[in-house]
Amino acid sequence: MPKKPTAEDAQIIMRLYDLRREPEMRKARAWVAGFWPRSAEDIVQVINVVNPQENAWFRQVSGYWDMAASFVLRGALNEDLFFDSGGEMWFVLSKVYPFLKEVRETAKMPHYFQRVEKLATKSKQGRERLQMMLKRAEARRTAAAKAS
Repeated sequence: MPKKPTAEDAQIIMRLYDLRREPEMRKARAWVAGFWPRSAEDIVQVINVVNPQENAWFRQVSGYWDMAASFVLRGALNEDLFFDSGGEMWFVLSKVYPFLKEVRETAKMPHYFQRVEKLATKSKQGRERLQMMLKRAEARRTAAAKAS
């Protein structure tokens, strides 16, 4: 039986929200929001430091969501409350998900975004949300490709 959300869970959610508002994290999130990779190679280039600032922002956002997912997976944070707190994790995952296996192999990072993927796919609710976000991401990726 999943644990009931507590006031401590709510405090963790608020702290996670505050961390997303930190100035450098806002820049990182804004960059990731506009990053629409069309292949695993696009992601691997960022990981392999083609642009040091983009690499730092990508790692900051990826690491943040992997950390937050680990809180839920380890039982430190209520899953339902975390799911209720927004969809940004699914948004970020949906950008890399179609290329995740190849990115892990090519970049030799077998655990990259592993906790986020596990959390997003372990429940029916998570899988449905991911499928919705994947459709939206593909539409945005197509639009971005046409615009460039």
